[in-house]
Amino acid sequence: MKPQSAKAKGRTLQQWVCKKIAELTGLEHGKDKPIESRPMGQSGPDVRLESAALVKFPFSVECKFQERWSVHKWIEQAKANEAKGTSWLLVCKQSRKPPVVILEADVFFEILKKAETEAGE
Repeated sequence: MKPQSAKAKGRTLQQWVCKKIAELTGLEHGKDKPIESRPMGQSGPDVRLESAALVKFPFSVECKFQERWSVHKWIEQAKANEAKGTSWLLVCKQSRKPPVVILEADVFFEILKKAETEAGE
């Protein structure tokens, strides 16, 4: 696969994640909006979130669209790009397969605990 095609797949995944976060938070996504896909090659999380978005979605998102997975390497990259007050979150995808989310187990169980508490109110 050409590097240009690989970058296009990665960019498409980032934009899909931005759309999903926008649907969840009710905020806009796109260039100069509270939720924006970071241009390829820039440092930091792959999805740029302004403070209003971070309040509703407190994650530093790393996206990977690759056929061969190096999950532990990607986790280290996600941790290195983790913004203060957020948890790292990996969104991984392979061709012809649905995206998968990877996050720290303690964070996952905290989300479930919070959801259960809110459901009981």
